[in-house]
Amino acid sequence: MKKILLPTDFSNNAWNAICYALEFFKTEKCEFQILHTYTPTFYRFDYMMGGPTFSAIPDLGVDIAQAGLDKTLVDIKLKFNNPNHTFKTLSAFNTLTNEILELSETKNFDLVVMGTQGATGAKEIFLGTHTVHVIRKSKIPILVVPVGYGFKEIKSIIFPTDYGQLYNEKVLNLLIMLSNTHNSKLTVLHVKQEYNLVDEQKVNKKALMDYLKNINTDFVEERGKLMPEAIRTYIEEHQSGLLVMVSRKHSFLERLIVKSNVDFIGYHTEIPFLVIPEISE
Repeated sequence: MKKILLPTDFSNNAWNAICYALEFFKTEKCEFQILHTYTPTFYRFDYMMGGPTFSAIPDLGVDIAQAGLDKTLVDIKLKFNNPNHTFKTLSAFNTLTNEILELSETKNFDLVVMGTQGATGAKEIFLGTHTVHVIRKSKIPILVVPVGYGFKEIKSIIFPTDYGQLYNEKVLNLLIMLSNTHNSKLTVLHVKQEYNLVDEQKVNKKALMDYLKNINTDFVEERGKLMPEAIRTYIEEHQSGLLVMVSRKHSFLERLIVKSNVDFIGYHTEIPFLVIPEISE
């Protein structure tokens, strides 16, 4: 059974990401944990002593969080009521990033699903501040869902690579699982910066081809565009349903999420975006 973490601030954007996750895994047996974090504008003395349970002072934040979580569970049951899915709720006095990191180390989650929109909702923002922080620090995969994006059949999964590394089995098995679950074609997209692959790239490409040989996979070479624009164009032209990238230091993905201005980087997420952290063997 998969364990999926669903952060929510009770916004429409967070609800949309929850709905996407429930559709994405509708045929899978999953335990979903719905998480709400809150940080009051000032810190009360009783929090320093261990929280509101150590005092008689009521905590409005806890009450609001629990009411929101209860309503979310009711809304899920009314809209989905999938026997494959079970749910738990959690509210925490913490920042979202720190709570996700702590839970990912103690609760063995397989995936986090969250929305992309920042607090301002500004169109020029590539990813919301919370989403960027989670992506950069998370040790488990993060699936980010663009604001307003409704679930649709995933016919094609795009996996950009420069063939600069050998991917470990956890990364590759996740790609295979996604392709099989959604009966999707996996497109391994290489944007050629040089005319020919060097020997190390050739070895890595061959290893990737061998590992993915039993699923529907295309290996595509693109020239004449820089990486961000090449990915965006390919997604638009082929109506891809999911973008998957591996997060590693000094990678294109790291540069992409640090620079949030779309006009500068020439790219923004129009489809759901799965980020897999690089894991050392």
